Amino acid sequence: MRLTRELDPISNRSNIMKRNFVFAAALSLLVFAISASAQKTTDFSGKWTLDKEKSTLSEREKTSIESQTLTVTQTAADIKIEPATKRMAPPAGAPTGGGGGGMGRGGGMGGGDMTMTYALGKETTVEQQMGPNTVPVTLGSKWDGSKLVLNRSSTFNGPNGEVKNTSKETWELSADGKTLTIHAERTGMQGTTTSTKIFTKS
Repeated sequence: MRLTRELDPISNRSNIMKRNFVFAAALSLLVFAISASAQKTTDFSGKWTLDKEKSTLSEREKTSIESQTLTVTQTAADIKIEPATKRMAPPAGAPTGGGGGGMGRGGGMGGGDMTMTYALGKETTVEQQMGPNTVPVTLGSKWDGSKLVLNRSSTFNGPNGEVKNTSKETWELSADGKTLTIHAERTGMQGTTTSTKIFTKS
């Protein structure tokens, strides 16, 4: 009996340590699950109007965009982006046509407005009309904390050979949900351009 009594405190401490370990592990898993869920709860849905004064546009955008809105519809599975852009009249004598190689707000040649739908957290391929050609476009998205990173790429044969367009946008929502900031980097025939667009919720 004396031996049993002497071992009891050790056994009790061991059981307590085991329970504490199990509790700590369960708590860590819960915190991780909450954190993982929280980073995907940013909802960009709504109608957004470009604030040109607060934005840092590329040189091409400065001379082509008069106004712009985005209508965004987001679900648990995807995010749909519908841009509407009012263009400035081209300067007298300027060439016409959408021959630019950069991918514009809608993702098309020459910056045309095209509705794009990204599967959240996945990569998909869609067919997109670019001039007379139908081109496969790869769309990808991933979460970076509360920010959403959208990637887009396409390759097609132009008059001077193969042309590759790429686009990366990082979407960030303000704490009050009224301001959308989009940092963008695009690469095409005209080289690489960057911009930061500030949108306010309509």
